[in-house]
Amino acid sequence: MKTVLTGLLATTLLVACATDPNTGQRRITKTGIGAGVGAAAGAGVGVLFGGNDKRNAAIGAAVGGLAGAGVGRYMDRQQRRLEEQTAGTGIEVIRSGDQIQLALPSDVSFASGEASIQPAFYAPLNDVANTLVEFPSTAVDIIGHADSQGAEDFNQRLSEQRATSVQSYLLNQGVRPVRLAAVGYGESQPIASNETAEGRALNRRVEIVLTPIVEEEIPS
Repeated sequence: MKTVLTGLLATTLLVACATDPNTGQRRITKTGIGAGVGAAAGAGVGVLFGGNDKRNAAIGAAVGGLAGAGVGRYMDRQQRRLEEQTAGTGIEVIRSGDQIQLALPSDVSFASGEASIQPAFYAPLNDVANTLVEFPSTAVDIIGHADSQGAEDFNQRLSEQRATSVQSYLLNQGVRPVRLAAVGYGESQPIASNETAEGRALNRRVEIVLTPIVEEEIPS
């Protein structure tokens, strides 16, 4: 069996039957959801999808999949819409292969040491949610991180709580819950030095990683 999608670190394949609306005949399809994310999102996120076949199947059944040749175009359109919607908000849109990462600036999205989203950030998150609703064939991982200031266990809980806050907000804006998963990595994955205030600000972050859900007919 060939890999459904190249450009991802790993793929889980699910086999199902579907009826061709043009011929009325049954066909076998395979649905793949990336089990790993691009380098921009850091290591370890793949357990959300690659280690949970039931959730993979639920996402594929709920939203359908993308044809292999159309994945790139679909993600291109989603990327452009996100860039338009988030311009000037401080949200950074990063493309890594066929995945999209949104880096949320913690200095304006959360108060220091807090997990509640600041009201000034509701509007940008509304725009993100609207785009996610418009482009349903993506799985959504929400990943929280912290700097190394304070106790390690506190930073771990804070990263988890911030990721969950974003997950809950997107859910309340109409993003289907089956697409959403949240995880926190505490201070374990810095992207800058924790020795400076600027570096710590970069490390206090929440990332949203969008992975395409792919469906492709298996040759008989």
